[in-house]
Amino acid sequence: MLVYKIFRAEEYADFVQAGQSAGAPVDLADGYVHLSTAAQVAETAAKHFAGEGGLMLLALESDDLDGLEWEKSRGGALFPHLYRPLREADVLWAKPLPLEDGRHILPEGVEP
Repeated sequence: MLVYKIFRAEEYADFVQAGQSAGAPVDLADGYVHLSTAAQVAETAAKHFAGEGGLMLLALESDDLDGLEWEKSRGGALFPHLYRPLREADVLWAKPLPLEDGRHILPEGVEP
């Protein structure tokens, strides 16, 4: 199953340069890298990145992520949380997450 990470442009640039990331400030504060499923990623973008352009969406294969835990979060739903740095080798693809008319447009193939 694919899971997703949203990075702001600066966070993504830092990730690419370093080859890994402990995540955004919220990830550092919580002690894990927040990820979302395909069914959760649009709401995650709307809730935590409202009105922000320049985002990147990274796809990861959950079966290949050691340190991945599924934990209750928003509304009691299970969310994937990565308890280790996200590594460049974990990423299947990275695509822009454009903002159009105040709404983030998911890349083709990312369906809830």
